[in-house]
Amino acid sequence: MNRDSARIFGHYSLVVVLAMICVGPIYVMIMTSLKDEVLMFSKTPVWFFFPTLSNYHDVLFGENFLRYLINSIVIGLGSTIVCLALGGLAAYAIARKEFFGRGFFIYATLLIRMVPPAVMAVPIFALWGMWELDQERMGLSFFYIAMNLPFTVWLLYSFVQQIPVELEEAAIVDGATQFQVFYKVIFPLMKSGYAVAAIFTFRIAWNEFLLALILTDRYSRTMPVAISLFLTDEGVEWGRIMAMGSLLVIPPLVLTFFAARHIIQGLTAGAVKG
Repeated sequence: MNRDSARIFGHYSLVVVLAMICVGPIYVMIMTSLKDEVLMFSKTPVWFFFPTLSNYHDVLFGENFLRYLINSIVIGLGSTIVCLALGGLAAYAIARKEFFGRGFFIYATLLIRMVPPAVMAVPIFALWGMWELDQERMGLSFFYIAMNLPFTVWLLYSFVQQIPVELEEAAIVDGATQFQVFYKVIFPLMKSGYAVAAIFTFRIAWNEFLLALILTDRYSRTMPVAISLFLTDEGVEWGRIMAMGSLLVIPPLVLTFFAARHIIQGLTAGAVKG
């Protein structure tokens, strides 16, 4: 084996090891969700067994599962769409317009995102009661928008900077308005950026637990909070926890799968051809 072959073999071996580290917990979670209680609490690990769907049956046909799923979808998609709409316009304005405090504002968007949600839990809870947002999915979506919008602006700002200004100037010369420049010139070239921002924003809103636990009740709970209901006084229902966890990872994976094409196109396609 020559040096080049050894290097390629080493690279692929490293990729395989990293893939196994990432996929390993998901594999264990799925396998555990397909076991009954006898196999689940066996002293020796059981790798080959007859799978059962009883845990998924209990979760899917259990009380309020559909409500929890709808809450998560509405809150996750709603906050993601608003963040993308406002974040794209804000990123374009910051990248192309000159105004007082522009440099500070650019870095402030990222600094705000660095604040942990646990630090914001108490003031957000106070605002929650002041604005009388109890039992409202819109209230939780509002806080997710406030939490994810700075990161969306920062991410899309870097994509706007990579687009040549000459394209906008040519559109303005042809009589396009400022909004038409953004919608017909900038937006199509930022699809890869929107895809990345959508993945991160949706996953944060979909998986967030602390604020959802504090600010929701039995009617507005999201899926992550619903999983905690299986921690009962009688014990931990590991089978149902693993089953709901397996269902919880499906929407982000589907979104990532469909958005991957736009991400690859953004990495390989240029703004100006010829």
